[in-house]
Amino acid sequence: MAFSEILQTVGRAGPFQLIHVFLLVLPVLMLASHNLMQNFSAATPRHHCRIPWLGNASLRTRRNLTEETLLRAAIPWEQDSPSSCTRYVRPQWQLTVNASADVSNLTEIEGCVDGWDFDFSSFSSTIITQWDLVCDKQLLKQMAQSVYMGGVLVGAIVTGGLADKFGRRSVMLASHLLVGILGVCAAFSPNLDIYILARFLTGAFLSGSVLNAFSLGLEWLDAHHRVHYTSFAGYCYTFGQFALAGCAYGIRDWRYLQVAASVPFIFFFLIGWFHPESSRWLMLHGNYNEALKGFKKVARINGKKEAGDALTIEILKNQMQSHHSEKPLQKTYTFVDLFRTGELRRRTLIVSFIWFATSFSYYGLAMNLHGFGFEIYIVMLMFAVADFPAKLGAFLIACYIGRRVALATLLFLAGCSCLALVFIPQDLTILRTIMAVIGKGCLGGSFNVVLLLTGEMYPTLIRQNAIGGGSTMARVGAMIAPLATIMGDLYPLLPQITYGATSIIAGFCTFYLPETLNAPLPDTMDDIKLQSCHAKRQGDRSSGEKQEDAKESPLLQKITHNKDVKCSFETSTNAVKIVEE
Repeated sequence: MAFSEILQTVGRAGPFQLIHVFLLVLPVLMLASHNLMQNFSAATPRHHCRIPWLGNASLRTRRNLTEETLLRAAIPWEQDSPSSCTRYVRPQWQLTVNASADVSNLTEIEGCVDGWDFDFSSFSSTIITQWDLVCDKQLLKQMAQSVYMGGVLVGAIVTGGLADKFGRRSVMLASHLLVGILGVCAAFSPNLDIYILARFLTGAFLSGSVLNAFSLGLEWLDAHHRVHYTSFAGYCYTFGQFALAGCAYGIRDWRYLQVAASVPFIFFFLIGWFHPESSRWLMLHGNYNEALKGFKKVARINGKKEAGDALTIEILKNQMQSHHSEKPLQKTYTFVDLFRTGELRRRTLIVSFIWFATSFSYYGLAMNLHGFGFEIYIVMLMFAVADFPAKLGAFLIACYIGRRVALATLLFLAGCSCLALVFIPQDLTILRTIMAVIGKGCLGGSFNVVLLLTGEMYPTLIRQNAIGGGSTMARVGAMIAPLATIMGDLYPLLPQITYGATSIIAGFCTFYLPETLNAPLPDTMDDIKLQSCHAKRQGDRSSGEKQEDAKESPLLQKITHNKDVKCSFETSTNAVKIVEE
């Protein structure tokens, strides 16, 4: 298509693309630090009611008692540890002599009216210890994470529309800066309400930061390198989980951890000025002057300055007119246009459910690190390590077999891993952790593939809206995931059954989407028809036949240059007939 041919002239895989992609994926390193931060910043340490007289050294000396013995007189014990939320109204001194004495009928119980004492051996400070989010306030912890994901959801909708209207680069730069500022504001929030508001806004602009960076990278690459870019970005998220575990291990105060995760975005804002705006987007909106500047910059960095100098505005206009029937600036496309036609509507509904299912199951596992019986830092590292083979497998299958097969395989494996937890006894913690790690790794890989597939299925005019819409459904899944965990109070196995079944259903839905392996990246609504023709043609090929590059296919070149055509297929001969309308 028009852009691909011009990109071939100025260099489709040169130094510019290397620098461009490397700088764009840097924010993904910090994405995990924000999405999974509450595993550490909202960790709930061991705690019990504060007993004011417990610190009286003379009392211990006079009675010759240890602090643990005094605790038994002040607080009921549950499974060899003091109760987290109750205490005796009056001390039961008989328990200092006989710890097994029955006092159930003689004592009155009350809540922690004087606050709580926390175990600071693992964390020097968390939002739990900061604002006493335990016992009757413990649901506020889940609410804080859900509100953050709500911000990511809102940001995916709002910044997606803004990017399709004002450009990927502008929205990305503004989002980088605001994530840095608002993240620091969250770190120094004086109360929980301000903290939740700051986290909500941080999540909103984090969507604008990462999603627009992805689109900006995708739209400067050719078909052969899009899957490499997506896989590279996915591995950056994996390394970000290592970085989070390391930072959280070294920084035990939640405020400083929040600052460490936010300040780098101010640096990303500064280096983000290197990137030119997407010339695909500029040409489709009639801004040929800026598009030409972008092509010339790419040509200069790729060592093809002469080719860049030969480009003119007239050449760009001629390319657009010869390839696209839609006029620039015909309309402003919005989220509603994802449902504009029957084909788009079908794709949007299916891919939205896949985004939802992937995120729902992913965060159901990833935000429950305390539930596996191991040190939280070790579990985080295990979860990160699992991403490497899963994402490598996803990359190889997506490159050589197809996007749909890769996505379906990962979702099936993830679903089976979640369902396997239903049949593994609770005391087999190692085996349960292994199955959870496998499931989380597969879901991490499926994020890569569904992001790539979404970017390749939709035209440039609404691509950012499509990615934003998918991310929106992912955030809905992330918000609902904690509620599925709460369902475990009704039936302990229900959360894992829900996660597993949702992933498996999403895996089946994948086969109702078009295959985009080596398909040309669509720019306009008309190109959706051509992509459907390509998908059918590829489906009719034998599995061993190598798919040619779309731009080199004489058939697709004919289709591209003549918009008034339709495709019909004779499966008996595997032939494609072009029927003039």
